[in-house]
Amino acid sequence: MAFTHVFFLIVIATVFIFIFWRKNVVFPVILGTFLLAFFHYTDLAVLDRLISSAQAVFLAFMNAGIELFDIMLIITLMVAMLQALRAVGAAELMFSPLKKLMINPTMSFFVLGVTMYLASLFFWPTPAIALVGTVLIPIAVKAGLPAIGAAVAVNLFGHGMALSGDLVVQGAGNITAGAAGLDISEILPYTALFSLVVGFVAIPIAFFTIKRGMKKGKWKADEAALDIKTTDTYKGRPKISKTMAIFVPLVLLTIVGLMLYRAVFHPEAAIQGQDATALLGGTAVFLMMIATFVKGGVQGMSNIVEYIKEGFYFALKIFAPIIPLAGFFFLGHPDHAEAVLGEGAPGFLFDIGESLSQYIDGSPAMLVIGIVVIAILAGLDGSGFSGLPLVGGLSAALGQATGIDVAVLASLGQVVTIFVGGGTLAAWAFGAAADAGIAGVKPAELVRQNLVPVLIGVVVASIVAVWML
Repeated sequence: MAFTHVFFLIVIATVFIFIFWRKNVVFPVILGTFLLAFFHYTDLAVLDRLISSAQAVFLAFMNAGIELFDIMLIITLMVAMLQALRAVGAAELMFSPLKKLMINPTMSFFVLGVTMYLASLFFWPTPAIALVGTVLIPIAVKAGLPAIGAAVAVNLFGHGMALSGDLVVQGAGNITAGAAGLDISEILPYTALFSLVVGFVAIPIAFFTIKRGMKKGKWKADEAALDIKTTDTYKGRPKISKTMAIFVPLVLLTIVGLMLYRAVFHPEAAIQGQDATALLGGTAVFLMMIATFVKGGVQGMSNIVEYIKEGFYFALKIFAPIIPLAGFFFLGHPDHAEAVLGEGAPGFLFDIGESLSQYIDGSPAMLVIGIVVIAILAGLDGSGFSGLPLVGGLSAALGQATGIDVAVLASLGQVVTIFVGGGTLAAWAFGAAADAGIAGVKPAELVRQNLVPVLIGVVVASIVAVWML
């Protein structure tokens, strides 16, 4: 490995040290991006290296902003829609039935988590958190669950367990299977198993950690730092409020039903991933417009601008510290590295993973440990999916060379990669940013709460994999 690869690892270690000591990680990451670029441009004169390094910092920010903008936009539009619904008095009426279930912190944690899991199975966690989180987290917090507990629930159930198994949409499985030279049907049972093992181990541990923290007074029951309104303010014309409270869920349930129908009966026309996000976002815009019109007529339509402003303000506040982090860690992927550092730039994390694979022997335990370590490294770029071709390809190479079941290795690699990079252990990942932002907590704090439970879950899943091999 070149010196730049070693330096990349040094910056990663520094980030985790800062997270552990609860220090802000933005400064070391920005400095790390600048110095990484400086060390990369060895063929330039010193002045040109300084110029190019400064430009690389900006390009890294811009690259991260482009990659994250769709998440920022869906959060903006969902928050704007909810502000309009609260203004017309429909938001609380809409979700009042769930209040009967979310009666205490325990019920709130699991109702929130299970709802997130089911929604994530059918149209992935990013669009799911925009809908589930913005409307249910305030209710959970009112029931006594701290904001960090709500963030952990939606994160582990959604961007952890649901996304890593990806049992319905199967986008992750297709990438992994293709890279490993397998059919999706060969790895799907194992991805289901490992995702549930990690989730069923991590979630109870995380929950009891939250409960213990509450008993010690670490988090107050009303700790939600949500900057969006959580109560309705409209007191006039209750019939309009009730009508909108019925109409909006019907529209959203129709969309979910359409997604389910397409996913099961017409998979070639399935609405998933970014298409699902776009449909949900566009629908949110029209629901916002309808709510604004029925409240104030044509004159009241000018309020739309204010709702969108509030949505953008909320989203930008979430992502302002995330963009510098993502800008650095995206450099672990070859495509992003080239976009920032120029043609021929290496994917630092990918190169490190491939180098480590050369030192793995053929015993099942060593193969599993090797794949898990490589999967963790591959997931640290923060996207979750970008590391799947690497772990799939390496699983095929190592498994075929040693006679070990490739499907088991590839499935475990997929689950670990997505649990890490999908957003439970990387504060700069899409999932952590969205889930923490909606809950009004810091992504680093969410990752800190997830770290031990998820790592224990990964260890248990690894033991299961060794036993199966």
